[in-house]
Amino acid sequence: MRTVDMSDYTVGEDAFDAIPETLAKFGAKKIVLAGGKRALAAAAPGITAAVADTDIVVTDTIVYGTDCTQDNIDRLVVAPAFQEADVVFAVGGGKAIDTVKTAASELNKIVFSVPTICSNCSAATAIAVVYNNDGSMSHYAFPPCPVHIFINPQVIAEAPEEYFWAGIGDALSKQPEVEYATSKDELDVTAELGLSLARTCSEPLFRWGEQGLADVRANHSSEAVKRIALDIVINTGYVSNLTNQPDFYYNSCVAHAFYNGSTGVVREGTFLHGQVVSFGVLVLFAYAGDEENLHRYAEFNKKLGLPVTLAEINLDESNLPDLQKFAENTNEWKQQKPEPMDAERFIEAIKTADAFGRTLLAE
Repeated sequence: MRTVDMSDYTVGEDAFDAIPETLAKFGAKKIVLAGGKRALAAAAPGITAAVADTDIVVTDTIVYGTDCTQDNIDRLVVAPAFQEADVVFAVGGGKAIDTVKTAASELNKIVFSVPTICSNCSAATAIAVVYNNDGSMSHYAFPPCPVHIFINPQVIAEAPEEYFWAGIGDALSKQPEVEYATSKDELDVTAELGLSLARTCSEPLFRWGEQGLADVRANHSSEAVKRIALDIVINTGYVSNLTNQPDFYYNSCVAHAFYNGSTGVVREGTFLHGQVVSFGVLVLFAYAGDEENLHRYAEFNKKLGLPVTLAEINLDESNLPDLQKFAENTNEWKQQKPEPMDAERFIEAIKTADAFGRTLLAE
């Protein structure tokens, strides 16, 4: 038996107006808002205003912390307002939403998500990335996906631009990773549906990415911002839920193996998930020997200012043995899709992607 859940969603500058009606479907009377400090400042006023003339009570607004760690998950689980709520609102970016989803799952709480930035697809997914306190990756958790997503493009447009930028970088990985991971298997209906939907993920980024990023830099909600937000949150999120099942995992492979491996390399600087993943996509194409897409995606990265070289994420070839060792402990490496990972080939692919990127930057 297989059960596949998908989040419903509401999108628009008036998205929060749908909250009371949506809560009524679950008989909810008490809600708690939990997420990032900046995210709650941006979204909580709109959420509380939407329920102001109802009998719904906001029991508390809780800042989750700054990273999705087991400590932060545990802290939410024991918070009285979190325990008492009928519905939990997960507000913020990926780490905030992952923390709230995972804590809520321990209490069997219904979750609504409110992505205030579009840095990844966490607002729609049944997976969460849990980190150690030192910032290295610990493990994946598998909470249920949020029941409903409220996407307000104006809130997203007014958020710091780097998250939208990194979200494009992360979303660029979905189609290539799923296509590559599934390339040697006979797929069942669910996986085939995930692959089909994955093939809708890259083109909106190429078409709307530059304009969307320009509009976010101007704090302007637009069709481009909405299209990119839906692609990052909904398209890639739905693909994640279809390709991440108990009996198979095609959701990510080489690009995220690179990212997850990089979290174990201590270095100066702070690098966003999608920022590093976007270079990992170039590594994937080099690993697969797909020169055409290596060139296409690298040129798009360059156009948006996403990294095309190791130096741009403060790595160099001396870091590669450590990065590779950390990558070997990741889910992506262990899944062996579409075939067992080869360490030497992986390192050579990183070097190939970096060499092409340096040539591109020199033009």
